Amino acid sequence: MSPKKSWRHIAKSIIIGFAFVALPLLLLLSACGNSATTTGSGTPTSNMLPCSSAVNNSSPPPTPYPPTTNFSAPNDLISKGTLIVGSDTTYPPQEFIDTATGNPIGFDVDLITAMAQKLGLKAVVKTANFDTILDDLNAKRYDVVISAISINSDRLQKADFVPYFQSGQSLIVPKGNPMSIKCLPNLCGSKVGVQSGTIELDALNVQSKACTGAGKPGIQLTVLKDQTAVIQLLVDHRVDATFQDSPVTDYYLKQNAGQFDIGGTVINTVPEGIAVRKGDTSMLDAMRAAFTAVKNGGTYDSLFTKWQLNASQKVGS
Repeated sequence: MSPKKSWRHIAKSIIIGFAFVALPLLLLLSACGNSATTTGSGTPTSNMLPCSSAVNNSSPPPTPYPPTTNFSAPNDLISKGTLIVGSDTTYPPQEFIDTATGNPIGFDVDLITAMAQKLGLKAVVKTANFDTILDDLNAKRYDVVISAISINSDRLQKADFVPYFQSGQSLIVPKGNPMSIKCLPNLCGSKVGVQSGTIELDALNVQSKACTGAGKPGIQLTVLKDQTAVIQLLVDHRVDATFQDSPVTDYYLKQNAGQFDIGGTVINTVPEGIAVRKGDTSMLDAMRAAFTAVKNGGTYDSLFTKWQLNASQKVGS
């Protein structure tokens, strides 16, 4: 992974094939930089309650698409025969750079490569900034985007999505959790690292405002564009915790055994989607057909095994 936004309950329906799925789209996209900030705007929701009372606001898995054998590649590709894909390649295990080869790898990379093959195309994954990834898609720098993008109402105004994954959010803390951080309300007065442009940043901004509104210190945020750099903040003891998608937390806990723990539990499980330009029905239909074929053919399941992902994060049955 190189863009994986105010905190409030939003209900919105999206069309998936011929099925309508209600998605409680909880969080809005916000513009962010790579500088530190301490508070944000928004009205605190039930997630701002004490840990014992916090509500886990999750969405149900999207309904699978109807079977199809229509694998027609769109005619308006940037480069004929190639599917140019934007991805923030700092977000393991979904998209990151193989240090040995310098090439993008990860679950998302393998998935979009397999989908492109179903369309008779070669996938070329290009590193993108998460902050601007949807704007860059609409500027036709990419044909599609796959980058652990949680689907929410703001993003649905910019792009259409093919849901392919279910992800929650979780905290990484030092081994032993010395500050007993178990939920967002525990972060008042703490130093927290987070990637810019993410729903996690918005949640932290809302929580920081809730902290100060309760007469407590706000959260001291360090906001960086690179998720790898965010994790390094914790390694260097510059922050007390980091907040990111739960698969990223799981990855770093496995890669750094004995160094990190999860703070509390996974919250707010929502669908992630492959983004296509708004109204581009040709590309949307092609991506749906290709995803259905890859999923029904067994490749989807094998990629979950390869990247050691939790089966609960799969879309559909």
